[in-house]
Amino acid sequence: MFSTFAGFFKNKEIRKKILFTIAILFVYRMGAQIPVPNVSLDITQVSETKSILDMMNLLGGGAIDKLSVFALGVGPYITASIIIQLLSMDVIPHLTELSKSGQTGKKKLDKYTRYLAVVLCFVQAYTTTLVLTRQDGTSILENSSTAGFLYVAIVFTAGTMFLLWLADRISMHGIGNGVSIIIFAGIVSDMPYQFINAFRTLTAGANGSSFFSGVLTFVGFVLVYLIIIVLVIFMQTAVRKIPIQYTSSTVQKSGKDMTYLPLKINSASVIPVIFASSIMIAPVTIVSLLVNNNIIKASGWTETMQNLLGMQSATSLVIYAILIVLFTFFYTKLQVDPEKIADNLSKNGTYIPGIRPGKETKNYINTVLSRITVLGAIGLLFIALLPNVAPLIMKSLPSSIRMGGTGLIIVVGVAMETVAQLKGQMTAKSYRGFMGVKR
Repeated sequence: MFSTFAGFFKNKEIRKKILFTIAILFVYRMGAQIPVPNVSLDITQVSETKSILDMMNLLGGGAIDKLSVFALGVGPYITASIIIQLLSMDVIPHLTELSKSGQTGKKKLDKYTRYLAVVLCFVQAYTTTLVLTRQDGTSILENSSTAGFLYVAIVFTAGTMFLLWLADRISMHGIGNGVSIIIFAGIVSDMPYQFINAFRTLTAGANGSSFFSGVLTFVGFVLVYLIIIVLVIFMQTAVRKIPIQYTSSTVQKSGKDMTYLPLKINSASVIPVIFASSIMIAPVTIVSLLVNNNIIKASGWTETMQNLLGMQSATSLVIYAILIVLFTFFYTKLQVDPEKIADNLSKNGTYIPGIRPGKETKNYINTVLSRITVLGAIGLLFIALLPNVAPLIMKSLPSSIRMGGTGLIIVVGVAMETVAQLKGQMTAKSYRGFMGVKR
């Protein structure tokens, strides 16, 4: 492993890309420390509003706690890209046509995604500013007029769009996907603080525990993190290999000579968790906004909604789990189209041994995909529910300490994808050198 990383820095071209990416990330982390003018930072300590903004805080690397100019992170862009992708699935004909138009269509879709991201970002920034209001009606703004809210929303929006520009620089001149790297850096930068805070809290005699028992609890805390990492790596690398045969070949291949069609166990990645969290959080956020601004009064039905969707009770966790499973199957079907795979196999002169080409091949792939998605959904459920279930199992774990399973899925996935891309560039460089080709 160390020799691989040493090889990256020995390669002049890759070393230049790595250093460029580090420089951009330095700018990002500097901006994440700059607070938005005209705000009061102590408002973010309100526990009720912080729980609502957990997903935003995750994608922004903790920037929402500081109300920095990058507080919203690239979350609005991710939401916009998901919406455009869903609308391109035979919902809006124009977008569907663009999705099938190659690179030109992809550029136009990206432009539409950015326009939608600006709108979503402004709306999210404005509502976030309203949500972060104390129960007594005190606003986070020093100037709580409409102009003050609009000013802060514009600054948040500008920060997110500048962050997208930095991500584009990484994609063009650095390593990996720029948006993924930005999210990765935000989550990783917040992890040391989480571990230090967990150690201090557990060894300080929290909940009446001794120093020794606190250390043991912290060791268990770290072991759980390691188990999650191992599970995430397994989910990212595990595939179901379907053997395929070329029609032009008269020899039946087997073993290492066999060609396979790989289907990932977790094709949906972390998207189902983000979808489910958004659906659970949105109604609670809206109701909290209306109550805090005295538009409606807190009553029995608001408490019922909090109980069902607040992700603090067993009922809300069951609803959360059901949504994750449903979205895992839904998004997997969007990502992997059995009919398209069957058509491509036929066009390339390949087939699955024992399965007839066409509809039978499509049904077979669909059946296999459904079965392995069950395993992917179970693994995703375990990781996503762990932060909520762990405090119930580990009674000595203070409620202020949370385990970020969702963040680990993102971090490990981006790290593996980036390393694989760098290895591919190293291999291409070796082939060019072997063939005597110079760039």
